[in-house]
Amino acid sequence: MKAHYPVVLAALVAMAGCQSKTQNDQLETQQSQAAGTFGHDLAFLNKYKQTIVLTAPDNAGAQAIVIPAYQGRVMTSTASGDAGNSYGWINYPLIESGQYQPHMNGFGGEERFWLSPEGGQFSVYFKKGQAFDFANWQTPALIDTVAYPVVESDAHSVHFHINAMIENYSGKMFVIDIDRKIQMLTRESIANLLRLQALGNVKAVAYQSVNSITNKDDAWKPETGMLGIWLLGMFRPSEQTTIVAPFSQTLSEKPLITDDYFGKIPAERLVIRDGKLYLKADGKHRSKIGIAPRSARNVAGSYDAEKGILTIIQYDLDPQGKYLKSTWELHNDPYNGDALNAYNDGKLADGTQMGPFYELESNSSVRALQEGEAIIHKQSTFHFEGDKSELNVIAEKVLGVNIDQIGVVFK
Repeated sequence: MKAHYPVVLAALVAMAGCQSKTQNDQLETQQSQAAGTFGHDLAFLNKYKQTIVLTAPDNAGAQAIVIPAYQGRVMTSTASGDAGNSYGWINYPLIESGQYQPHMNGFGGEERFWLSPEGGQFSVYFKKGQAFDFANWQTPALIDTVAYPVVESDAHSVHFHINAMIENYSGKMFVIDIDRKIQMLTRESIANLLRLQALGNVKAVAYQSVNSITNKDDAWKPETGMLGIWLLGMFRPSEQTTIVAPFSQTLSEKPLITDDYFGKIPAERLVIRDGKLYLKADGKHRSKIGIAPRSARNVAGSYDAEKGILTIIQYDLDPQGKYLKSTWELHNDPYNGDALNAYNDGKLADGTQMGPFYELESNSSVRALQEGEAIIHKQSTFHFEGDKSELNVIAEKVLGVNIDQIGVVFK
């Protein structure tokens, strides 16, 4: 047997050399990819944080990057492998600096887990008695700098779990468990979720996140506050990107839309007609809209006419549910908030700007949980590229609007 050891050792060394060469080749390929590609972003993120790359079960080119250190957020995804478009916005300078910022660390990412409400007497972003202004606003470490442990993962999914305590503006201490699971979707699952007969020849990538907060202490009470799940996606803008948010219309009720969070949005940037809200998403004018649950639909999206990218989010919606209000003030009606928000980045009054990026955001409904009970909020994110006629089939079915109409609404 001893005579075989050198042969076995040589084989192992050769195998290790081949594996190392393969890994090095892959890294060199990623590093050589142009800015804006998935390979470029993967190589960048790998320099600074542990990454988890998920692939679709039926398509290795459909991938997403998840980072445990950033609360299990999906940083970006692609439908076409390393050379394909990278859809998420990433704050390269902040990540590269390795430094934490005051108030919030805007690392980016196309789906991150946050808690609501942001403002009001039940806020978890302001301490009791503080004025609701930027100097006092602080994103809790739990959803900003704390890493979420991985409890289970495979090539197509990852599950995070963390125990936590967090106090709101009214002094209520919440003892909670947070679970977050991200699952890549097959093309069949994509078609089924969006009620499409088929995807045709379009390139597609999609994932679903299932997020829960479990109460581990005394029962929650409306008069002392509740917590909600808030999912925010940051995407790359362009001169020809438009957000589309369908809403429900009735003859007896005006659509419950808020469009003045940062002042009046110019008419050339916001169009509301025929049951659709269109918001220009070029990253050049700070603007935000919100749609209340009774008017919201469980889908929203965007179309980049420059690159031919159709993005859709689909989320849990309870039209009659209670949703936390997040405006920076004490609220007379704290459970009359938005189900859907969309945001276009722009310069602040001092001329600075984090982005540019734009956001699609969904919120969970809330309820008074007994000990051991949980709220659960699911969201699926889809990206499509391909022939315009095939993208149009998806846009008309899901968003109720023609692709060409989206592309020219602000021309």
